Amino acid sequence: MPSHTLQSRETKSLPARIALSAAATRGAHLRTEDFGGWLAERGRAHTFRVERIPFAELDGWSFQESTGNLVHRSGRFFTVEGLHVTEQGEPYGDGPYADWYQPIIKQPEVGVLGILVKEFDGVLHFLMQAKMEPGNPNLLQLSPTVQATRSNYTKAHQGADVKYIEHFVGPNRGRIIADVLQSEHGSWFYRKSNRNMVVEAVGDVPLLDDFCWLTLGQIHELLHRDNVVNMDARTVLSCLPVQETSDGALLSDTELLSWITGERTRHCVQAERVPLDSIPGWKRGEMAIEHEAGRYFNVVAVSVRAENREVTGWTQPLFEPVGQGLTAFLTRRFGGVPHVLVHARVEGGFLDTVELGPTVQYTPDNYAHLPAKKRPGFLDTVLQADTDRIRYEAVHSEEGGRFLNAESRYLVVEVDEAEAPLDAPPGYAWVTPAQLTSLARHGHYLNVQARTMLACLNATAVGTR
Repeated sequence: MPSHTLQSRETKSLPARIALSAAATRGAHLRTEDFGGWLAERGRAHTFRVERIPFAELDGWSFQESTGNLVHRSGRFFTVEGLHVTEQGEPYGDGPYADWYQPIIKQPEVGVLGILVKEFDGVLHFLMQAKMEPGNPNLLQLSPTVQATRSNYTKAHQGADVKYIEHFVGPNRGRIIADVLQSEHGSWFYRKSNRNMVVEAVGDVPLLDDFCWLTLGQIHELLHRDNVVNMDARTVLSCLPVQETSDGALLSDTELLSWITGERTRHCVQAERVPLDSIPGWKRGEMAIEHEAGRYFNVVAVSVRAENREVTGWTQPLFEPVGQGLTAFLTRRFGGVPHVLVHARVEGGFLDTVELGPTVQYTPDNYAHLPAKKRPGFLDTVLQADTDRIRYEAVHSEEGGRFLNAESRYLVVEVDEAEAPLDAPPGYAWVTPAQLTSLARHGHYLNVQARTMLACLNATAVGTR
């Protein structure tokens, strides 16, 4: 119930408390240098196994006779369907194809991605989980306190309770620090959103196995390691209200919002769900659904064993990309203020046509066959960047609950006027990290890759200071 009393629209002390946690690289419970050993110990404490299987061995999953869609007998969880995307007008470098077909994941449920925070010794600590996901290359990664679909936390799978869920959906949850609906991968999900939450706990919080308290500074250090902080944790961290270091920008906030609106208006995109067995260019075999050219991604099936999950064994489909992705922000300073070059991206699964993505977000192998003039913008600039221009670099995996071995090399590359001019080409704009932080407080402005990059920018800024 509302308090019926006036209160401040913003808690001014909150960004300062987050900044204090970001500056703290020694936690009250676990030293960063001991984290690797702790994570390895949690891996040894449970049995984890993932095996590829033929589609015929999926338990509870089958291809619908009428559509060829891959569905679960309960009608819950998700379906793999076909998607036909057409883009009319001027794509402005968004790729060489304005009409394509592909498999897509349809999962209408809104999941909860939530991180619980609590003060220890005057510093905010974040409750993180060592969570196994079948698609993670190393299986076990650092995830939010809660990472659950509605089917999970309502126990459609008849499994155990989701730990700490009461802090996010219960009547007595704590103080809300961030709460926003954000998109999932628009290339592989059809209009999928998750609720990204950060909640400050009220009262004591028991520390359960597979969980640890870390400062934001410790998490930032871990963001510099390959395949440690999972995608769900990165997107939630990007929603934190961090302190702004500068109020200058090439575009005012109003001009930036107008530019985004113009991009959404200029692109006319139709995304139509179609039967999976009707999409041209894709073929289904015993072990995979794959593109006839061997590019993009495959749909495969796995059998999973994980002792510390709500359900300890199951089978499911996963999307497996062909090749490692490359995701990068180009960065320059204007008037002494750092800016990054964002790209207004069209992806077939987006709810609102366009979301801001990194400068480069591609799998290079998918474009190796194209002539230079048809290759995506700035891709070769990133591929050819000298190491002394790279300000951040790490390999991060994407959502391990739906994607198998989906990794991208994330980079922040400093460039000059010749490589990326002040007058950005159509579909691109220079914005500050502070403006990205402001947009991340609202849904469907930054895509999931841009939110990962924002979390990495924040981690890099702290490391630089």
